This record gives sequence, structure tokens and C-alpha cells, in this order.
Amino acid sequence: MEREGGEPAAAVVAVVTEPRFAQRCREYLEKEKLLDRQHRAAKMPDGTVALPVLGEALPERHLWQLRNRVAPGGPCALTRLPAPVPSRKAQGGSPARRLCLEVSRWVEARGVTWSSELEADLPRSWQRHGDLLLLSENCFQAKQWRDLEPELWEIVASALGAQRLARRGRVSPGGTRTPAVTLLLGGDGWVEHVDNGIRYTFDITRCMFSFGNITEKLRVASLPCAGQVLVDLYAGIGYFTLPFLVHAGAAFVHACEWNPHAVVALKRNLEINGVADRCQIHFGDNRKLKLSDIADRVNLGLIPSSEEGWRTACRVLRKDAGGILHIHQNVESFPGRHLQSSGNSETEKEPWLCPQQMISNQWESGASGDSGRKVLSAAIKPEWHRWAESAETRIVTLLQEVHGEPWKTQILRIQPVKSYAPHVDHIVLDLECRPCPPVG
Repeated sequence: MEREGGEPAAAVVAVVTEPRFAQRCREYLEKEKLLDRQHRAAKMPDGTVALPVLGEALPERHLWQLRNRVAPGGPCALTRLPAPVPSRKAQGGSPARRLCLEVSRWVEARGVTWSSELEADLPRSWQRHGDLLLLSENCFQAKQWRDLEPELWEIVASALGAQRLARRGRVSPGGTRTPAVTLLLGGDGWVEHVDNGIRYTFDITRCMFSFGNITEKLRVASLPCAGQVLVDLYAGIGYFTLPFLVHAGAAFVHACEWNPHAVVALKRNLEINGVADRCQIHFGDNRKLKLSDIADRVNLGLIPSSEEGWRTACRVLRKDAGGILHIHQNVESFPGRHLQSSGNSETEKEPWLCPQQMISNQWESGASGDSGRKVLSAAIKPEWHRWAESAETRIVTLLQEVHGEPWKTQILRIQPVKSYAPHVDHIVLDLECRPCPPVG
């Protein structure tokens, strides 16, 4: 790699770690102001990831933190990148500025007057999927653009360094949640995205992909699932199915999905990630799923609500030992309310009361695993807590109806995923469900 003018790029120091720990290490380095933002992360020949850092060496105390706290059990060493690739930030003007300059010049060359209205109608952000850029739905809405198509899209793609373009619409209201995406330039919408070392391939005009779920996918990847059987009731293209299999060590996953386009992508993703032999796809409505008494965990990753799948989730849990439900939900929060702090809650009750005790045990922020006996250091919104308790009450009732005997439940965790809309939060409830032991 050479800089402008032919000067060779200087080598930089980098932290090498496994892909599954790359995001955590990056966040730590950013927090400690050690991350080199002038150079891109590099994929090493052995599959590890090198994160450039500032300075000629990393202090030993930070290396210790990375090895023992941030990425325990994984390699964490220093190396030198002899030919680091400059980041986009280091390469000059912003992509949005380049786009404005190139489009305005081209438009004026076509005899169209450039205006503030057209400039305001240009995209300010987009998603990049390899050589395809996905534009937001609120750009290029002015009538003047229509007379400039389709050549316009070639200019936009060239300015942003892409080969294909698509524009987002609104997600269809049906249960398959098919995105209304229009392909503007290119032969097809198939793209590949790598998240935490996992390859996801899908047709962007047919299937959804949320970058905002990365924190939950990282958390799922760290759960202790070795030897466990899971049921993923809303598998999609494998958003959570794949982290459970690739990183969390699940023995087997039953993946349910009724969008035929997502099923095609899911099959490909299982194959390219080498886990197809540990997953069975169940195509169709999961409420008609024939499975029962099989799961150690059930993932219910549908928003705004997965409640229609709760009865099925209760049915597939193991009758002898129960398991854990990971229940996704959009919860509305009201502005002006104070966050509910934890640690000395007067409402906390003794755990494992049968059969319908609602527990609000807390956890240590950032801790992995399933223990519900940890201490919560992060505040949670009272609306999250109230929804979790109401969900737990409903699940207890369903468990008794489905299995014909009382079960005990325990709230292990209420995990925020992302802000979905103003005053609406996407959260996940980890609910432990166990059959009550026989009396007498």
C-alpha cells in the first residue's frame, strides 16, 4: 500500500485477536483512546483480526485487560502491519461531500439547474453490503431525478465506490417482514455480510438484515450452549441461529421460518459456515410446529412482539428439565420517567417460589452466562421491568396449560438491544423456566 506521491505507508502496531472477540477489543481500545482510527482493521492469513493501535507499543496493563477480561480464552497478541490500509476518514473528504460534488457537476452538464432542493434530497447515510449500497427511502424523491434515470444511478454508484445500488422502502406489515427494497443498479440483490466472523448471504430485496442487532448477536455468541438443543422460532436468514451454532457451541438448532426467500438464504448460510449438519429447518408457521419436549433454549427473535409464538415455545421446552426463553419485544417508554436503579430494590423476592411467583433478580452489567443471581449495575427503565413481569405471568400460565403441571420461572436478564423508534426500545427478556418438583 502506498500513500499519495509514492511514499510507502509506515508499519503500525496492532492487536491480534479472534473474530468473535474483535468487536469487544475494538470497543475497549476506543474507550481507552488507543484505537488507531487512521488505519483499517486487517484480516490475517490465519483468520484472526488485527486492530491497529496508537504508538509503538501497547502498555502491558492494557494487554493484560484484553487477554483476561475482554477476550478471555482467546489469543491476544501484538503484531506489526507492514502495509496498513488507510481508513476512509484518513483518505480525505467525506463520501457524502464527494457524492454532492460529482452529482451536481453531472446534473448541470445535463442542462439541469442545481438547487438547494436537489442537494437536500441527496442521501447522507447508507448501508454498504460489499459492492452494493442500500440507500434510505427518503432520498432522491424530487421529480427532477426521474428524467435523469437510469444514468443517475451509475454516477451515484461511482461516486460512492459501489457497483450496485438499491433503495430501501418500508417493511411489509405481514408476518414475513419482507423489505420493500428496489434494485436501482445491478443484476441482482444478493450480498454477503460478515458479522463476528460469521458469513451471512441474502437477497437484500427479499430479506431483512439489521445492523442494530449486533450487540444481541455478540451476547448470544457468548452464552453457554455447549451440548444444548435450541429452537429458533423466527430464524430469518440465521441472525441468531448461526451465533448459537458457530460460537456458542449449541449441539443442534431447530430453525423455524415461513418466509421462503429467507429459507433459501438460511440454507446457504448454514452451508458456508459449516454447520448445516447441526441444524434442521422447519418451513412454515411455527404455531403448527410438530416438535415438543426437546429444547434447552428457545429464541423468540421477532419484533414488535413474539407473543404469538409463546405457546409453541412453552411446548418445545424439555418437560423433565425445562430451559431458557429469550423473548424479544418492543417496549414503549414514556419521556420524563426516571430510570429504575437496582441493587437495593424493596420489591425483590425470594427466588424459585412456585408456581407463579414473579422474580426480578438482577445481574452484573456485561456479564455473560445465564446466572440470575448477579447484581445489576446498569439502570433499567420501569416500563421494561413491568413488561417483563407481565410476560412472565403469561408464560407461567401457558406452561401449566401446555404441560398440565406447575412450573417455576425466574427473570435472569432484561437486555436492551437498540432504540427502535422514539420512546420505543427493543429489549430481550431471558426467562428461566423449570418444572416444579413433585410434592410429597
